[in-house]
Amino acid sequence: MKNCLINLYLISNKIKMVHGTHNAVKDDRNNQIKIYVNGELLPRSEAKISVFDSGYLVGDGVWEAVRLNKGTLIFMDDHLSRLWNAAKATGIELPFTKNELIDIIKSVLSENNMTDGVHVRVMVTRGIKKTPSQDPRLTISGPNLVIIPEYKLADIKSKNKGIKLFTSTIRRGSPDYLDPKLNCHSKLHEVQALIQAIEAGADEALMLDVNGFVSTCNSTNFFMIKDGVVYTSTGQYCMNGITRQKIIDVCKANNIEVREVNFSLFDVYGADEAFVTGTFAGVTPVISIDGKTIGDTSDNEMSATLEKYYKTLVETQIK
Repeated sequence: MKNCLINLYLISNKIKMVHGTHNAVKDDRNNQIKIYVNGELLPRSEAKISVFDSGYLVGDGVWEAVRLNKGTLIFMDDHLSRLWNAAKATGIELPFTKNELIDIIKSVLSENNMTDGVHVRVMVTRGIKKTPSQDPRLTISGPNLVIIPEYKLADIKSKNKGIKLFTSTIRRGSPDYLDPKLNCHSKLHEVQALIQAIEAGADEALMLDVNGFVSTCNSTNFFMIKDGVVYTSTGQYCMNGITRQKIIDVCKANNIEVREVNFSLFDVYGADEAFVTGTFAGVTPVISIDGKTIGDTSDNEMSATLEKYYKTLVETQIK
């Protein structure tokens, strides 16, 4: 027991020491936020849900994360579309319309006096179970809705320093058993991949698909650049990233060649640049993969250009 506690302590401290794409600037205002739980707004310390919740018991739920910039929920239509598709795929009947959910989110933001620099996490689980079980027929309530708004800005140190990736032995699954495009609560395989990366001294895990091609990272999408061409995976085995798609869109809009193709670690190790994308941090440069330096880490010109185009696209969304 003592050894287990020591190991947990060491792992905990490793996680705290390693920076990454989800590092946020500390903001004490988050201590006072109110969290939405099924129609109630509760202080952070009192926001709780039953241990019989489907999400807690078996990871049976779907979620979205969206940014609030200058009073606007960025790319909200895209996020809602992904949430509704995920709910339909998992057979969760959402008890509200898209417009009603938007109104709920806005009311939560209003109650917290939030207008900018906010990351909103929306989580829907199947509901409360009669007893611990996978069987959806044992659900005795409607879906549970939790909304957590936090003041979260990406730590610029991570962007300036860049991140290190480590290729996990855990693969991105085939769409026929757990489609990687499904934004669900079942994330254990991604957590396992990240733990491997942390133990290897990296910040995030690079994950291959079932055929051995580069797919995505454990929580972000991966891109590489070679000879002025931007490459990302085919999308068959990676997360249905909204920021990923926006980067593809800005490439096409600015006459930058972008290819969604299969490529291997051999190709990645020889890349000129690499970066990852996500709703929270946008574009973050990658400086090394499996201990191998990627290109000239002092010159991530294309990555910086794409980040600029992405930020411009975000600005066009602000009303």
